[in-house]
Amino acid sequence: MAVAFSASLSAQGTDETPASFHDEPKAELAVELIKKYEGLHDSPDYYPYYGYGHCRLEGEKLSYDMTEAEAEELLRKDLEERYRLFRKYKKDALLLTILSYNVGHGTLLGYGKRPKSRLLKKLEAGDRDIYGEYISYCHYKGQKIRSIERRRKMEFLLLYEK
Repeated sequence: MAVAFSASLSAQGTDETPASFHDEPKAELAVELIKKYEGLHDSPDYYPYYGYGHCRLEGEKLSYDMTEAEAEELLRKDLEERYRLFRKYKKDALLLTILSYNVGHGTLLGYGKRPKSRLLKKLEAGDRDIYGEYISYCHYKGQKIRSIERRRKMEFLLLYEK
């Protein structure tokens, strides 16, 4: 009985990282946050975004007539792929996954001549005091957008693991 009980305990208080996005204790909360802030992109006005913010990839055949369930399935698939990119950041993997869904994983990881983000450099140096860096991702076309700032604060409040 003790073995069954201990096997059912989550990895709370450890640095273990779940194997996939779906195994994250706060995965459902993350999905709901994205759905709330992205909304359903259900018309060509949102092109090239579909569902809950999925950016259409070359060769993909998507329709704005997708159901909410199909849009959520697409969102979960995207989050799973991004989670794999950030899994090595352990307890920060979920937060980075959610941020990258909105700003792009290349913005955080760096690409071409774009350097790795200060946020990731700080985490890699062992400094988890990242609130300021995380919240700084609230600009659009060079302008600070209050609604995006509120979104970042809510994501940090609900998903950051101490």
